[in-house]
Amino acid sequence: MTAPSRLRTLLAGPDMLVAPGAYDGITARLIEQAGFSALYMTGAGTSASFGLPDYGLLTMTEMVANAARITAATTLPLIADGDTGYGTELNVVRTVQEHERAGTAGIHIEDQVSPKRCGHLDGKELVSREEFTAKIRAAVATRRDPDFLVIARTDARSVMGFDESILRANAALAAGADMAFVESPETLEEVAAVPRRVQGPCLLNVVWGGKTPQVDMRDAQGMGYRLAILPGVLLKTVYGACDAALSALRETHRHPTPLFDASVRENFRRFGADEWDALRTRFREDAPAEAAE
Repeated sequence: MTAPSRLRTLLAGPDMLVAPGAYDGITARLIEQAGFSALYMTGAGTSASFGLPDYGLLTMTEMVANAARITAATTLPLIADGDTGYGTELNVVRTVQEHERAGTAGIHIEDQVSPKRCGHLDGKELVSREEFTAKIRAAVATRRDPDFLVIARTDARSVMGFDESILRANAALAAGADMAFVESPETLEEVAAVPRRVQGPCLLNVVWGGKTPQVDMRDAQGMGYRLAILPGVLLKTVYGACDAALSALRETHRHPTPLFDASVRENFRRFGADEWDALRTRFREDAPAEAAE
């Protein structure tokens, strides 16, 4: 099965799909090893890995290159942040083409102007509803694999109100989007209302410290959501772990005990050392018979 078809199969299952956020090969591997079935490439995390804020400063090619690194590091289907599509419908076409080449299973396209801002910051600006739906139609028409997931994200709640966000989500679904992503509902009542009022599958964005109240994943499933992404669940954990370790080093002048306290060998095994070691002598003429098989 292709990555998009595997993602579609997961979304068609009885349970809401939970996709933690990855921003590199390390976090992608950890998500897979933790037993999750899909992952999400966070735009904020990708920007942070460049030492930049989530202000739309990365290019499409930089974002796609990161998606390609993540898909190479894991067998899980990847949903990626496609930002605004990086321009007009022409740019959306190329964005979809490049993400398909990178092995991405699906992307979301939003209705902010370029450069965009994190969905949980103030000061966002939107394109018209017509421009937004034109981008969605372009994305849907461009994909080669009909299973490639096109998610329509609207940031209208924070700019034009909750009702407009619902109107835009439904307009995008009518334009061919596979799923709606209403960003930053601000109350639990609004969170629950999204799947009731949107006429199609819905995504919930779970951001710690953001505009949306925290929701138990089981409750979100009961509300009717089909997909939940947690963009910063590892990124913010890394911030805290790194700050604590560096502080301990400065204070004690000794290597602090890692949260993952394992040997060098065990560290490497988490990233495929055993498989690579099996290749060391496999192709030599004097390799044992079992190694050459």
